[in-house]
Amino acid sequence: MRVFDEAMRINGERRRRSSVIEVFDPFSSRCVGTVPRAAVADVREAIEVAAAYRPRLSRYERSEILGRAAAEVVARTREIAELITMESGLSIRDSLYEAGRVRDVLLFGSRAALTDDGEIFSCDITPHGRQRRVYTQRSPLLGVITAITPFNHPMNQVAHKVVPSIATNNRMVLKPSEKVPLSALLFADILYDAGLPPPMFQVVTGDPSEIALELLTHRSVELVTFTGGVSVGKQIAQVAGYRRMVLELGGNDPLIVMDDADLEEAASLAVSGSYKNSGQRCTAVKRILAHASIADDLVHRIVTRTRAWRFGDPTDPSVEMGTVIDERAAMLFESRVSAAAAQGAKLLVGNDRDGALYSPTVIDHVQPDMELVREETFGPVSPVIRFADLDEAIRIANGTAFGLSSAVCTNRLDVITRLVDELHVGTVNVREVPGYRLELTPFGGIKDSGLGYKEGVLEAMKSFTTLKTYSLPWPT
Repeated sequence: MRVFDEAMRINGERRRRSSVIEVFDPFSSRCVGTVPRAAVADVREAIEVAAAYRPRLSRYERSEILGRAAAEVVARTREIAELITMESGLSIRDSLYEAGRVRDVLLFGSRAALTDDGEIFSCDITPHGRQRRVYTQRSPLLGVITAITPFNHPMNQVAHKVVPSIATNNRMVLKPSEKVPLSALLFADILYDAGLPPPMFQVVTGDPSEIALELLTHRSVELVTFTGGVSVGKQIAQVAGYRRMVLELGGNDPLIVMDDADLEEAASLAVSGSYKNSGQRCTAVKRILAHASIADDLVHRIVTRTRAWRFGDPTDPSVEMGTVIDERAAMLFESRVSAAAAQGAKLLVGNDRDGALYSPTVIDHVQPDMELVREETFGPVSPVIRFADLDEAIRIANGTAFGLSSAVCTNRLDVITRLVDELHVGTVNVREVPGYRLELTPFGGIKDSGLGYKEGVLEAMKSFTTLKTYSLPWPT
């Protein structure tokens, strides 16, 4: 209990001496809460508390903690969803869905914690072999993990960092986005109530310009895991130095619609993939690549569905889409769409803005070199790019700096095979949105979307451990 008490004492001192950061509801612009504005000294203390603690939880104990937390998330789903909506502007529908995903992460982590992750190799399988066996086991890191999460999934992004850390008996210090810190703090409370020793997971809230360097360079930090924008990710890679990094960065994900596609299905995927979570997902549909022979019909269906997509007050259960994260983001989407229209693209619906509320938008005849689709436009925009054949579609899809995910609507196996082989991405989904996955399955990208390391519960657990081998005499 000494380390537990010390962690609680330090947290209390942090709250007393820190200034605060205000958290605003993007829809009403109302301040909905405050969190401590941590200083470098606060971050240093959190890391040192974590570094001094040595977790001794058994697999069973870790599994039980995560399982109890999952049950608590289910019991408090409405409360969690309302908090996510309040600080992020996401519709209550999207927030309820996110709470369900958090529950899944916890359950997958609970099960994975029970699985023996070792392997056995017999050594008498070559002429030079011996009568021995080599065994492997995964061990927690010697140092501390620091995690930095973005605003777009306020609790689920946090869960994807923290749950694998707990499942592998590690210690983590998390800095959530200063725009949506309340969900992370609630998640920490849920885990503490479930029995997690606080030194295994601490949350520091603050301005990244003030505290990020300490999170990245403290001598006890062994691994940095970051989800967010490309420019920040590359800065982290430059600053962090000789330590492990898992960087999950942006995406510019295409939905490729071939001439044999079911256009009703394709239009449905295009719209949901573009507008769910207010388009604020790294795996959202960012570009709709339409075969020229079906493009007019497809665009008509997308426009019809977009006009019916309800947006507005995120607390209204009938609303499908709330705001984006803030007015500045909405202004960026508005300016990029307007610039594309000025360059010859055809705005068909949307591009209306009221503060952080930005309407679902369809713009056709977009060219691949326009900023709207060359860069990641992280909002509810459906840009349509037309192509003549599969070769052109592949060139366009691969023609950005990103390589996260993709999707294709077709029934032709030869097309599917070529796209799986030739698209420079981490994921290809057939007749689904680019973002489809389970919380368990590997997830991640290449190029400016990441270094090729995968997230998802099992892959993150591998990243958060060290593989050790040992051998023993073993007669045949």
